[in-house]
Amino acid sequence: MNTHTATQAVSRWVIFILAIGAGFSVAAIYYAQPLLPLMGSDLHLSIEGMGMVPTLTQAGYALGILFLLPLGDRHDRRTLIVLKSAALALLLLACSLTVQIHSLLLVSLLIGMTATMAQDIVPAAAILAPEGKQGKTVGTVMTGLLLGILLSRTVSGVVGEAFGWRVMYQLAAGSIALLAVVMWRVLPRFAVSSTLSYPALMRSMAHLWQRYPALRRAALAQGFLSIAFSAFWSTLAVMLMEHYQLGSAVAGGYGIAGAAGALAAPLAGGLADKLGAGKVTQLGAALVTLSFALMFLLPLFGLHGQLILIAVAAVGFDLGLQSSLVAHQNLVYGLEPQARGRLNALLFTVVFIGMALGSALGSQLYTLAGWPGVVALATVAAAVALVIRLTKRPRETRTAVNS
Repeated sequence: MNTHTATQAVSRWVIFILAIGAGFSVAAIYYAQPLLPLMGSDLHLSIEGMGMVPTLTQAGYALGILFLLPLGDRHDRRTLIVLKSAALALLLLACSLTVQIHSLLLVSLLIGMTATMAQDIVPAAAILAPEGKQGKTVGTVMTGLLLGILLSRTVSGVVGEAFGWRVMYQLAAGSIALLAVVMWRVLPRFAVSSTLSYPALMRSMAHLWQRYPALRRAALAQGFLSIAFSAFWSTLAVMLMEHYQLGSAVAGGYGIAGAAGALAAPLAGGLADKLGAGKVTQLGAALVTLSFALMFLLPLFGLHGQLILIAVAAVGFDLGLQSSLVAHQNLVYGLEPQARGRLNALLFTVVFIGMALGSALGSQLYTLAGWPGVVALATVAAAVALVIRLTKRPRETRTAVNS
């Protein structure tokens, strides 16, 4: 009994560290969003130039997921996580020292690629999960990851306004370096699940994509939700400054509202374990669509009412998006457990292509049509995701799908 209890305690501690690591690493690709006005002022950037920073960071994340994440099936995940975290810390420090747009954009791309350590951590949690609790365990780690996404904006907005955007990146570099040491000490070694060469691993991903319709539908649905999510967060700080004369700290503060949604991740994972992932993805996509559509009502409210409505919408669409993401991961991981790294790579490649598209399209639409254009893009993208999930196949309703 004591041995069993000790094992459980160690497991909970390791899962907690994985959640923290996922949160801090993925936060690196979102620190810039509330800091964009400060970066733009410092480096004399246009709105389009500012929009390129999150666009390239998220594009780098997609590239890193596609080309680096499959290595998790071929090599010890512990080693990969630590190596990526060391590289990420150095790149964050380099970002704080940039003085021109070209170096900023290059470093932003590389930060995105190395921040994919977060996606090495999530399959690691699935491997370490107790029998029958994979959804809940992945949901717990995803809570850390999603809180990292959302609270990164709050922290960077406050720190940036008080001390400047460069200090924020220096603090981020220090936090990642510290985590590298902690994870090296506490994580176990992971067994290698594939002996395929790197070229063979990459080729096998094409076969996985073709073999599993459930994977394609999950990736496309979550990708459209990501377009909506990214369009909102990539333009919020600029909109608040132009329309309400509110600074980076307030823009970051909206991350607190969104973080309320992230707390639903373990609940969504548990529901996916019990009810099936398909139902959770439908409910999540519907909530995202409704939440963005609510912002069409902004002109009906006064100043304070508008700001409150934006916060309410942020809670709703983040809750829906996080629930859908956890359920989609739970569905995908059940397809072929020995290929979790590659399945995760395919899912999140599409997700972060959606993120990059959302940043780019959101910036363009904001320039052309203002905030209503961004809201329209987000609502339509979320509605497309809902249609994809409502036309699901019956076999995709359960967590595990056997080919």
